[in-house]
Amino acid sequence: MQQRYRAWGFAAAAMLGASGAEAASFPCEKAETPDEKAICGHLSLNDLDVEMAVRFEILRGLLPMGGNAKLRDDQEAWLEERRTCAADVACLTRAYEARLKTLRGVFSEFAKQGPL
Repeated sequence: MQQRYRAWGFAAAAMLGASGAEAASFPCEKAETPDEKAICGHLSLNDLDVEMAVRFEILRGLLPMGGNAKLRDDQEAWLEERRTCAADVACLTRAYEARLKTLRGVFSEFAKQGPL
């Protein structure tokens, strides 16, 4: 239970500390690919990236080892999919919305379980 509270505290700190100049999952000054540059250049995409990164990190702390490996593998597959969008903002938005729907669903399952 204490681990869960620490994870939520981290999420709040990350969301409060995020700025338009840096996306949560990578430093914008090192953005190289068209998708990364688009994320750094559009506040709405940056906001989606912040939420995705925070949810991903919290889930990494909550899931058991096997679930954690699947989460990581799914995230890598999603990043490959995101890269195919290049700088297409509409495509990137759809990709983030789909990934966030999945991550939110995992959170919902944890919420149904109640306190550990």
